Amino acid sequence: MKKILGLAFGCLWLAAPLVMAQTEASEPAVPSGLAEARAAQDAAPSSLLDSALFYQLLVGEITLQEDEPAASFALMLDAARKTNDALLYKRATEIALQSRSGDAALQSARAWKQAQPASREANRYVLQILIALNRIADTAEPLKTEIELAPQPERPQVLAAVPRAYARASDKTLASTVVEKALANYLSHPATASAAWTTVGQMRLAAGDAPGALDAAKRGQAVDARSEGPAVIALELMDPKLPEAEGLVQKYLEGHAKALPEIRMAYARALLDAQRYAEAIAQLQIVTSERPDFPEGWLVLGSLQLQDNQLAQAQASLERFVALARQQAPQPEISRGLAQAYLSLSQVAEKRKDYAAAESWLNKIENSSELAQAQARRASILASQGKLEAGRQLIRQLPERSPDDARLKLNAEVGLLRDFKQYRLAHDVLKQALAKAPEDTDLLYDQAMLAEKLNSLDEMEQLLRRIIKLKPDYHQAYNALGYSLAERNIRLAEARALIQKALEYAPADPFIKDSLGWVEFRMGRHAEAVRIFEAAYKAKPDAEIAAHFGEVLWSMGQRDRAMAIWKEGRLINPDNETLLETLKRLHVKL
Repeated sequence: MKKILGLAFGCLWLAAPLVMAQTEASEPAVPSGLAEARAAQDAAPSSLLDSALFYQLLVGEITLQEDEPAASFALMLDAARKTNDALLYKRATEIALQSRSGDAALQSARAWKQAQPASREANRYVLQILIALNRIADTAEPLKTEIELAPQPERPQVLAAVPRAYARASDKTLASTVVEKALANYLSHPATASAAWTTVGQMRLAAGDAPGALDAAKRGQAVDARSEGPAVIALELMDPKLPEAEGLVQKYLEGHAKALPEIRMAYARALLDAQRYAEAIAQLQIVTSERPDFPEGWLVLGSLQLQDNQLAQAQASLERFVALARQQAPQPEISRGLAQAYLSLSQVAEKRKDYAAAESWLNKIENSSELAQAQARRASILASQGKLEAGRQLIRQLPERSPDDARLKLNAEVGLLRDFKQYRLAHDVLKQALAKAPEDTDLLYDQAMLAEKLNSLDEMEQLLRRIIKLKPDYHQAYNALGYSLAERNIRLAEARALIQKALEYAPADPFIKDSLGWVEFRMGRHAEAVRIFEAAYKAKPDAEIAAHFGEVLWSMGQRDRAMAIWKEGRLINPDNETLLETLKRLHVKL
């Protein structure tokens, strides 16, 4: 009985607008140009709700509860047609969708749209159902109607939502073509051109048409240089093979005094991905200068400063991030950012041998997903105090709820042993892991680097060549093998070929350029080596690059400049092994 009463009340709720239609004569607003299309909708029956209709609605809901969705759908669609009521059309459509009957849902939505041509909701249902049914070719007209029915001020937002609507289309190229055809009138209208070209660009990008997406971004920016849409597309296209993409990003940032900090941050991250560290830091410094209240800029800048061993600057940046993040409402991104900042601040304190402060920062971490990293950091603190085995046990005691947890523990233990120069132990740990995953290229690479530390150079070469065979685009393996040959001053032509192969995959990587400069030096091409080192050191001021660069200058008689480069390298990282070995071998005292 309660179930029947509940359904009755539900039907009353559905029928309420019909009752209101008998007592209200208000006329809904109609978009310009569509008044004639609305005339049929205005001719509603004088008496919409009677006992027969109420009974029909009730039976429709009962049959749905009795797991007869087809009968329920038919009753509800019939009631909608009799009354021309949007709520009943919507209910019929949703019943079909809930029963996974796409064709029935489309039938209902189309009937609704035909009865009420000015209804944005009806048209939107037709569009969404067609996309869900993967009938992309049929979506052009409803898409045009969706934009036409939107008020003029809302059209840029409607256009921006189009790529998301088509995200699940299986044929991305067809979807791109259909959307571009539907937007033809908006690509040249000043009020919508930039947004429309951005939409076209996003659709082309999803279809894998990078040159087409770049062309759309250029057209969108030409219409409105201050629009962020074209710049966002260009950021996704940034690649040495498409240099024009970065030019669009730079044009947006340079010509827009109030450029969105998120776009400048995204540009900085793209520069980091390309190993263009100096340029990335410059962008981060602009962000933190122009928007000192933007937390993310301080976090990334602080992390890079820590990486460069600029401890005072890193601590100031990270503490600034913490202060700003604490002022914001709790949310997952802020929680993860705080955990990262606390980990980095703990590392700063550890480097200063302030172990109490390092532990204090770790104790502030509340994000459970970062607790494993916190334990790894605690293990490093213990090892710094001569308690390496205690640190290893701390890592090994971490729970393993998934394969990712096991990998995190392995990486943490190997990293701990490597940091504290326990290369043989780290080698043995990795050997056990590789027995279970013999084709894991990342583990093989780590093992090769440890073999080099143990002076097992034949093993290192064998492992690196195995990686290249398993994964031909693993550029680190080409670089490591080429550098090792150059360092030993053997097979230099082969070394150069290997390093150049690595550069094909990562042309902007300053460390691969460092390797190339070193092999050029070994081959007696000193001027070319200087040119390469100049660019590498500018892109990434690093102690190891400084060691090599300085040695080339020293050999050429430019000793004052060599000394200056080495001093800079020592400031960056006074413990760098390559720099210390170079100074010792050349009997140089700074």
